Amino acid sequence: MEPALRRAASSVCGQCSSTLRRQLMANGSSRTAPRLASAHATRSLHSTVSRRSKANNVLTRQFSSTPKASQEVAAAKLAASETPTPKLRSDDLFHSFTNSPIPEIRRRAAFMRQHAYCPHPEHRATRVPTIAPHGEENQAQTGQLAPAHVDFECPDCGVPVYCSKEHWMDNYEAHLEICDTLREINEDDHDLRSGRAFPEFVMAEDQMPEAVVNMTNWDTFMYSREFEAVNDERSMRQVTKMLTYPVTIGSVLHELSPYSIKKGERLTNEGLKSLSALRYTLHPPLSGKGTAMKDLRPEAPPVRIFCLGARAESSLPRNVWLQLAHLFPESKIHLIFIGPESMANRDDEFPLPPRTPENPFGMVIEDRISHKMKISTIVDYYHTIHKTGYFAPYDPYFDCFCLFHPGLGHPASSHEWTETLPLLLETKLPIIATGYTQFDMERDIEWVRKTAAGEFDVLLEPGENLFRSLRWDMNDLDPQDVSCGNWGVWAFRGKRYETTKKDEE
Repeated sequence: MEPALRRAASSVCGQCSSTLRRQLMANGSSRTAPRLASAHATRSLHSTVSRRSKANNVLTRQFSSTPKASQEVAAAKLAASETPTPKLRSDDLFHSFTNSPIPEIRRRAAFMRQHAYCPHPEHRATRVPTIAPHGEENQAQTGQLAPAHVDFECPDCGVPVYCSKEHWMDNYEAHLEICDTLREINEDDHDLRSGRAFPEFVMAEDQMPEAVVNMTNWDTFMYSREFEAVNDERSMRQVTKMLTYPVTIGSVLHELSPYSIKKGERLTNEGLKSLSALRYTLHPPLSGKGTAMKDLRPEAPPVRIFCLGARAESSLPRNVWLQLAHLFPESKIHLIFIGPESMANRDDEFPLPPRTPENPFGMVIEDRISHKMKISTIVDYYHTIHKTGYFAPYDPYFDCFCLFHPGLGHPASSHEWTETLPLLLETKLPIIATGYTQFDMERDIEWVRKTAAGEFDVLLEPGENLFRSLRWDMNDLDPQDVSCGNWGVWAFRGKRYETTKKDEE
């Protein structure tokens, strides 16, 4: 049948189509007979039906390349199994923690019921507050009821927040301040475990030499770094929770940093001095180097960034940390994670090497991530390593420290920094510190002022981080404690004393 007729036949009913087909075959039988015969002869070689030989009446070998129906069904099932079906749709992400379809979130709800306490003011306080007090009235309130664990889930946010419905209703105005944020956290947690694909986690590659990075905010940064477009707010929250760690460091050290000595941009004169030294190394002048013998040029050693008290940031995917190296294409970076929790839950991935004279601290070295980045991890306290002089000497042109949510002033962790802080100030290197919330950051600053009064200079005034995580997180021990990664950032350094001459009499 000719193609035009085939298209015409497809538009008529079955009875008319069969009549038309018989007429065509009757009219063109003499012309199409040889073609049909040859087609039949060819098709017989590819038949899926077993044929018996006339001589010995046995089954002949099949030469068919056409898959059987059962094979096609099996292949379809295999393809379907390789493409997982999302557990939750994008319009079905809100569920109460207790009745969540995700087992992990149900276990989280059970944990909160066992450890979190009702925040109603009628209960006696049992813990040091983790959030800023709202006023003198709340500070003066001392309840007489015994502490009670949370049990009632707010129907609007789906999180266990109060011990009973009565206390929830009585304190509803206070709960409204965070109810919408808790609902957003609820949906983001379900989205992360929904089983959908996450195209926003595809990281950008090397930066073109001709392209300039715009570090005004997240949107301009991702656009100028040529990330795939992220048009959904929830996807933006998910990806910035990871990118906030390398980009926060880069936003402070980069020559196009949004923090400057202009009014309102928070960088101090002392900060400009310290960061200018690092930027001189991170952005070396073009020297015409190449691969030919005559174009070889000496290269500076890598810039060492010490991440002290490392926890979750040390386990981020390495292509996320590689974004920091892409911001400085002409230099090399050596990331060093130090802390007792820097390898938590990663023993199966990287078993800790034994401590030997060649590797006295059992350092885990990852030197094949990129030719521009090397990552080392040490499970120990920094002051223990500093006293041995293992990383000495320190150079303000090649070294800096970074503390992600260190908890310097937190009652449960401040004692771990008492011995470390004087050693950090002694190096005279820039120290970049972040905080979960404004209250957390101000508490750290107050502790540093009390511990090292007059012995440090502020390099970057405390304030909100332009590249903080856009996703909020909840403390399971206190659902009222809502925070986000690297909310605030500030920087300081050990005080430098200028050389002075005494007038001779």
